[in-house]
Amino acid sequence: MKKWFLSGASSIFFSALCWQNVKAQFSLSAQLRTRTELRHGQGGPLPAGAKPAIFTSQRTRLSAAYAIPGLKLGLTVQDVRVWGQDASTIHRTTTADNNGFMLHEAWAEVDLADSLQLKVGRQELVYDDSRLLGNLDWLQQGRRHDAALLKFRHSGWVMHLGGAFNQNKENAAGTVYNPLPPGNYPANTNGGQQYKSMEFLYIQKMGVSFLFLADQFSKYSTDSTGAKQWQSSAYNRMTTGLFYSWKKRLTLAAYYQFGHTPLGESLSAALLSAAYQHPFSTRFSAEAGIDYTTGGNTRNAFDPLYGTPHKFWGAMDYFYVASGFGNKGLQDYYLRAKYKPASKWAMGADVHQFFSAASYNFGTEADLSASCQLSKFVAVEGGYSHFWSSGHLAAAKNVADAQSSNHWAWLSLNIKPELFSK
Repeated sequence: MKKWFLSGASSIFFSALCWQNVKAQFSLSAQLRTRTELRHGQGGPLPAGAKPAIFTSQRTRLSAAYAIPGLKLGLTVQDVRVWGQDASTIHRTTTADNNGFMLHEAWAEVDLADSLQLKVGRQELVYDDSRLLGNLDWLQQGRRHDAALLKFRHSGWVMHLGGAFNQNKENAAGTVYNPLPPGNYPANTNGGQQYKSMEFLYIQKMGVSFLFLADQFSKYSTDSTGAKQWQSSAYNRMTTGLFYSWKKRLTLAAYYQFGHTPLGESLSAALLSAAYQHPFSTRFSAEAGIDYTTGGNTRNAFDPLYGTPHKFWGAMDYFYVASGFGNKGLQDYYLRAKYKPASKWAMGADVHQFFSAASYNFGTEADLSASCQLSKFVAVEGGYSHFWSSGHLAAAKNVADAQSSNHWAWLSLNIKPELFSK
C-alpha cells in the first residue's frame, strides 16, 4: 500500500512536470524520526513515590515541493504516534482518540510582482530565533498555522504581513469559535487556548527586525453548571518588539505585551534577552546569556506566543511548555558549550540557573547532548538532563510532595531521505 502510494504520487507529479512548457522543479522527501524517552520528572518534578515513564514516539512525514516561475507549492503529511498505542490487529488506521495522521503543511505561494509574493494555506511561521514564532520542530507533531502571508523583499528589506481567522466548521450564521476542541492540545507555548484570529507585521534589515503581532481570543460566559458559552466577540492581545543579531554571535531582544489576556484581564508584560557566543576554534564555542520575563500574576505575565521554548529554557521543558507555570515570570542565567570533535560528531552541554521574576530560586538544570551523522540521510541523537529543583518551583508547578531531583534521557533515530528531485 505504501509503495503504491509513493509510486502513484511520484507518477502524478512527474506527469504534471512533463506538461509544463517552462522549467519546473519537483522534489519528494520523507522523514522517519523515533525518540525513546525515560521521563523521571520531565516537564515538572515528580511527586514522591511516582515511577518513571518509558516510551517511544515516532514521526513519519512525506513532503513534496513543486516550483515553476511565479508559483511554488508545498505539501507535508505526517503521522505521529506512540509505539503500541494501537493493537497489532486493529482494523482501523488508528483509534479516534489517538488519531495522529494529519496534514502538517499545504500551501501555495504566487508571485504578484517582482518583489511581492502571496503565500496562502497551512504553513509554518518561523522568524528570527524562533522565540515567539517557530515551527516547534522538537515536538513530534510540530506547529503550523492556517494563514495568509504577504511577502515583500527589496534592497535588503524584508517585510511580511500575515493574518489568520479560525472557525470550527462551515457555519450557517455567526462567527462563534470554540478554542478548546476535544483532547489535550494546547495552542501556544504556555498552554493557552487557540486564537480566533491573528495578524502580524514583520520588518527586517541588516540584522535588526521589528515585530508587531495581535491575536484575538473568544470571550465567554458561564452557565449555571459552570460550562463555558463562547461568544462571537473577542479579547485583543498585542505583542511588539525588536530583535538584533550580529554575526550570529551577539543576540539581543526586547518585547512588550499589552491589551488583554485571553481571560479578559488588562495586560502589561515584557521579555528581555541577551546572549553572546564566542567561537574559540572551528570545533569549540561557548555562549553566555540571560533571559527575563515578567510575571507574578496573569496581568503582567509575558506569554511567549507560538515559539520554541525547548530551544531556550532548558531541555526538560519546565517553563512555558503547555503548563500553568506561565504567570510566575522567569529569570534564566545560562552557559552553553558546543564541541565538534569530527565532521560527523557534535556534542553540547548547557547549565541553567532559574529564578522567578521575584527572584525566588527555582533550581538548576544541566543538559548533555550528542549527535552522530551516520550517513547523508541518517543521524542518531541522544541526551541526558538533570534538574535540581526547589520548593518554590514545586509550588509554581502545583506539585505536592515533589521530588527535588529529577532527570530525563532520550535517544532518537532521524532518517530523512530525498526520494525524488528534478
